[in-house]
Amino acid sequence: MTAVTEPRELDLDPDGLAVRREVLGPDHVDAALSRADATTADFQEMITKYAWGHIWTRPGIDRRMRSAVTLTALVAHGHLAELELHLRAALRNGLTREEIVEVLLQTAIYCGVPAANSAFGVARRVLAEEQP
Repeated sequence: MTAVTEPRELDLDPDGLAVRREVLGPDHVDAALSRADATTADFQEMITKYAWGHIWTRPGIDRRMRSAVTLTALVAHGHLAELELHLRAALRNGLTREEIVEVLLQTAIYCGVPAANSAFGVARRVLAEEQP
């Protein structure tokens, strides 16, 4: 029998939460936060503070560049579900479809053709769904 863990109040970094909503979309973020429970709440707080509040808010590179780097890392590690999410984020952050294709072509060389092939499959579906 699986134990059900109860939700708890989250202590979220406001800057990180704002950027997370802007990049990933409020529907995705709100859904993720609503599923937080005693097992996952600390993780939600951590990624909101460190990934979104400390890294995505840094002034060194813009969100377009951060998206391109993120797409590459996700392809390299085969994280296709996260890739789908971040392809949508890349469009929201201003990358064009053509730039996304170029990033994925670049990954074929440095991450491997099979990884890029899988990524292009995800991109084809996401870009078709996100047509203007």
